[in-house]
Amino acid sequence: MAENKEEDVKLGANRYTERQPLGTAAQTDKDYKEAPPAPLFEPGELKSWSFYRAGIAEFIATFLFLYISVLTVMGVGRSPNKCASVGIQGIAWAFGGMIFVLVYCTAGISGGHINPAVTFGLFLARKLSLTRAVFYMVMQCLGAVCGAGVVKGFMEGPYQRLKGGANVVNHGYTKGDGLGAEIVGTFVLVYTVFSATDAKRNARDSHVPILAPLPIGFAVFLVHLATIPITGTGINPARSLGAAIIYNRDHAWDDQWIFWVGPMIGAALAAVYHQLIIRAIPFKSSRSC
Repeated sequence: MAENKEEDVKLGANRYTERQPLGTAAQTDKDYKEAPPAPLFEPGELKSWSFYRAGIAEFIATFLFLYISVLTVMGVGRSPNKCASVGIQGIAWAFGGMIFVLVYCTAGISGGHINPAVTFGLFLARKLSLTRAVFYMVMQCLGAVCGAGVVKGFMEGPYQRLKGGANVVNHGYTKGDGLGAEIVGTFVLVYTVFSATDAKRNARDSHVPILAPLPIGFAVFLVHLATIPITGTGINPARSLGAAIIYNRDHAWDDQWIFWVGPMIGAALAAVYHQLIIRAIPFKSSRSC
């Protein structure tokens, strides 16, 4: 009985193998070695130029993301009707398309997070240190504020009238509805990030690193299509905070907590699901001991 239990721990999710190995079972130790977890604190990073370069990349990327996306929201809002503009589909494409472009541009420098929820999820999975995670989040929020500020500078009157593209729970939905939409939407995004950037898949499938920005951007697009009617779609605390700070009306701050709590819960769930269920990290750790 004890031997059977030990066998379960050793083999974990791969105890019952397929006739033709699938997924992670198709890997061998020659293909990939599990990267060690990032240290919680890494003071040496503060002396490295690459650390600050990555933060600057996150700032610029989030700045451009807010500039294009909020400007698109303003354009749709100014149109006499949805048919005279790109509509909700266009807004979704603006958000998803910009994430695709920006992840492609910055992935090799900072990882292309552009979202505190993504950074938080990767931190929980020990993909980066707490030092880097906090620095990224600060730079993302600053970039978002600056991006929304430039949009307001271009069209201050319409910006205030159209509520600055700020995220709120729309009429007909409860705060619980909004929180649930943000949790599920962020789960979809962060789970896609984990899957698209999985180093073990990269070791086997050489095309995965090249295609990684595409599913991430497409996930953002699909989540926006589904949740714009509910919350305007946050799934990115920096995006919500930047628009709220520049708009700066009580209406924008009433539901702000939803756009932080929801995405962080969704990111944490995605990290746990990917690391413990999909990758079965505890089983592999036991086997290596």
